[in-house]
Amino acid sequence: MTEVIMPKMGDGMEEGTLVDWLVQDGDKVKSGQVIGNIQTDKATLELEAPGSGFITGFLIKGGDTVPVGVPIALLLKDGEAKPTTWGSGGAPAAPTAGAAPQAADAAPEAAVTTPSAVAAPTASGDRVKASPLARKIAAAKGISLESVAGTGPNGRIKAADLENAPAASAPKQSVATVAAAAEDKKIPLNRLRQIIAERTSHSKSTVPHFYVTVEVDLEKISDLRDMFAEEESGKISINDFVVKASIKALQDMPQVNATYQGDSVLQYGSIHIGVAAAVDDGLLVPVIKDAQGMTIRQLGAKAKELVVKAREGKLHPDEMSGSTFSISNMGMLNVDNFGAIINEPNCAIIAISSAKKVVVVNEDDEVEIRNRMNITGSFDHRVLDGAVGAKFMNVLRDYLQNPTRLID
Repeated sequence: MTEVIMPKMGDGMEEGTLVDWLVQDGDKVKSGQVIGNIQTDKATLELEAPGSGFITGFLIKGGDTVPVGVPIALLLKDGEAKPTTWGSGGAPAAPTAGAAPQAADAAPEAAVTTPSAVAAPTASGDRVKASPLARKIAAAKGISLESVAGTGPNGRIKAADLENAPAASAPKQSVATVAAAAEDKKIPLNRLRQIIAERTSHSKSTVPHFYVTVEVDLEKISDLRDMFAEEESGKISINDFVVKASIKALQDMPQVNATYQGDSVLQYGSIHIGVAAAVDDGLLVPVIKDAQGMTIRQLGAKAKELVVKAREGKLHPDEMSGSTFSISNMGMLNVDNFGAIINEPNCAIIAISSAKKVVVVNEDDEVEIRNRMNITGSFDHRVLDGAVGAKFMNVLRDYLQNPTRLID
């Protein structure tokens, strides 16, 4: 008999939340097989079987949070049976020889103190492995999950897998109906959403933010991107230019690459860039470590790699810690301007808005159309004064408007 416990997936992890089980009661599993997904305070990670055997005795279900080290399921060898005291709160008794593990379709035990981890299917698609967001999208669009091939771990269906999936035909109605008002719905917060709420509330309430916005002309960047697109190495994104320009600006003004420590300010020697990435259940900030030593192409490749891992729930804890400066980009969402909340313990973050063609008056008082975007810096007033924040944003803009200085 082997206990499956809530694993410790990082030095700061004290508890974990089960996202879902990827196996059912009675399934035979191998050591190292992914049997579920665990959400920590930093990411969603895969839960691996600690041994081989039949999985049974689920003590938690999706959405339940338990401390590290607490038993959550049981693995039985051939001939072993689940202890009678399993799940009752006491120490599990020794396994009984000669009994087969409970099958997936066996009748549930009468004990009501043990939560059931795998509910019987109530509708088509419930047995299909899919993320909560994918299920919501499928239900809204009338998509049958059985017809969708999942690209997540163990074939798990993600939201992106539903983009080209055909929707089921809607039944014809002979009489027009008036839509009734939707009922109020209380939606429990998942663990990641709780963490985001806690950290942003703490940052906003304890860090005195001030904001500086600059408008950046992108015409030279556009020309340079077109030149690189013709090469075999491919395109460089606007975000890649922003990351590289931020590093250059931080090297020119190291006082922005710092953190408040109560009676002192710690100025970092290395530059670690946090790049905010939207995921199914919230927001993660993977970190490009020692970014000051990378070329613009290396930065772009690393950022893409980390964002993909974030959205697939495969980031390691050390890939989400240690940032000294952060960047939040909503350029793809058609926004004119926004101010980001500082990602503690950083003292600054920049918010990238959408690039748009605007009518401007040039230095010769002539009207022309230019490609421009707004960037807003959020700064910690305990570390930096307004004039320093404004100078930093102007240095950043100067690099972006002269992008050849960013090419190594």
